[in-house]
Amino acid sequence: MKTMVFALLGLLVPGLAAAEIQGHTVEYKDKDTVLEGYVASQKAVEGKRPGVIVVPDWMGVSQHYKDIAGKLADMGYVAFVADIYGKAVRPTNSQEASAEATKYKSNRPLMRERVLAALEQLKKAEHVDDKRLAAIGYCFGGTVALELARTGAPLLGVVSFHGGLDTPTPDDAKNMKAKVLALHGADDPYVPPKDVASFQDEMRKGNVDWQMIFYGNAVHGFTMPAAGKDKSKGLAYDAKADKRSWQAMKDFFQEIFH
Repeated sequence: MKTMVFALLGLLVPGLAAAEIQGHTVEYKDKDTVLEGYVASQKAVEGKRPGVIVVPDWMGVSQHYKDIAGKLADMGYVAFVADIYGKAVRPTNSQEASAEATKYKSNRPLMRERVLAALEQLKKAEHVDDKRLAAIGYCFGGTVALELARTGAPLLGVVSFHGGLDTPTPDDAKNMKAKVLALHGADDPYVPPKDVASFQDEMRKGNVDWQMIFYGNAVHGFTMPAAGKDKSKGLAYDAKADKRSWQAMKDFFQEIFH
């Protein structure tokens, strides 16, 4: 199996070598469906480390999310990029991505099944502490990460970056063991105020330990450089919101893992 090893720059202490990160693709299955994810970790690891699932946006597994896994690995975590669609399914445009994502949005049991398969695969990764697990997701992936929490999966935390907040089974919030952090663009037209209100009501009724942070002037996809900067489209990158949300996630992980 192909293995990629690369050194990350940005030293915190002069004279110390940067952590060497190793990443490789991993084939796994959900029943008869072959999936292909990606795991990243520090090459020199002693003892067990927290594990983090990364659920991509509706375009599926890509280099962008492998890079995010690498950043998480550099922070000391073992990161696993989940494949929701299947090994051979890689959308090439928004039309194809919408069609694939809709299959799972309209079939939440299947969505949950696919992300639970990723969780089981993460648990098998070398050096993962299966008592310290979390999931993060972007856009469609945020929806998936929240659905994973609603299953009652043994997670310490879940982070949604500009994710869809709706669910057909809000009562399942009572199953949540994970703390929840929802990072949201205040001007996101794709997640309407009614969905935000319903999500907050769901969290309260489920007695979930939850936080929600709104980023002013940010729209959908604010962490995605490929989205461009034209906010009039409702989908655009915002460097400040990207930086702030990543820091919020880091602080959240510091709370749940340490």
